[in-house]
Amino acid sequence: MPELPEVETIRRGLKNFILRKKICKIEVLCDKSFIGAPPKGIVIRIRRFGKALILDLDNGKSLMIHLRMTGQLIYDGKERYAAGHPSENFTANLPNRQTRVIIYFDDGKLYFNDQRKFGFIKVIETPEVENDSFIKKLAKEPWQMQAEELYEKLQRHKNSCIKAVILDQSIICGLGNIYADESLFMAKIHPLTKSGLITPAEAEKILLSAREVMEASINSGGSTMATYVRADGTKGDYLEKFAQVFRREGQPCPRCGHKITKIKVAGRGTHLCPRCQTIPKDNVIHAQKNSAPTSRKGTK
Repeated sequence: MPELPEVETIRRGLKNFILRKKICKIEVLCDKSFIGAPPKGIVIRIRRFGKALILDLDNGKSLMIHLRMTGQLIYDGKERYAAGHPSENFTANLPNRQTRVIIYFDDGKLYFNDQRKFGFIKVIETPEVENDSFIKKLAKEPWQMQAEELYEKLQRHKNSCIKAVILDQSIICGLGNIYADESLFMAKIHPLTKSGLITPAEAEKILLSAREVMEASINSGGSTMATYVRADGTKGDYLEKFAQVFRREGQPCPRCGHKITKIKVAGRGTHLCPRCQTIPKDNVIHAQKNSAPTSRKGTK
């Protein structure tokens, strides 16, 4: 599933192709993938809430688009712009058997493809977008949140491990598996640390680290694992250029040289440096059998 930086990359890319363009018709090929009566109108704004894209129209209607695991948005006009789950659809003839919705503009078409049909497009009255149940449950993003607020939220979930807590979109919005690992590494906090043991200073480190790694990813166009930015093969290079631990198990830690380890935390593959990221002595959440050593050596 694309994470927040990938969706922000898509938002910025789509602005070049559909902003201030008129939707002439919407053809729904799969009822499950489109909720509401298809509207017409001019796209006056493209917003993002977490991983959801919002196209605001000039008639008071908005389209919420969520790609989920296998969704794609492919604009085909004078140029082709493709983003989302990477596949041969990016350069193939469209529509095809994975096309669920086609949005017709004056000078092109926007295809919503979704192999597994988990994604959706939903029509919402523009004033009600932020009251939609999906949007309303989202917490603030790292750029909107203060360290004190994050610390207070962590204390409400003091017996849960920190990685599981920061993956919860109702606590802090936007951190998926990649950026949770990178943020905790930068903050020198072990993913299995109980949230109740996180200090205010460490909460601030997590927040500042989350901002830094996600900004780096947005500026690099996202991660190649999740999103190809254009159909010509241009793609995000965050994992190659900036990721410190994610998918680097067995490689030396860029900070101390110790071997990066992969363990399971909250059901997710988790990457860390066992020397830089240690578990507090009074922590009651223990690593699974394939976890990293819990030595207190090194700087926390």
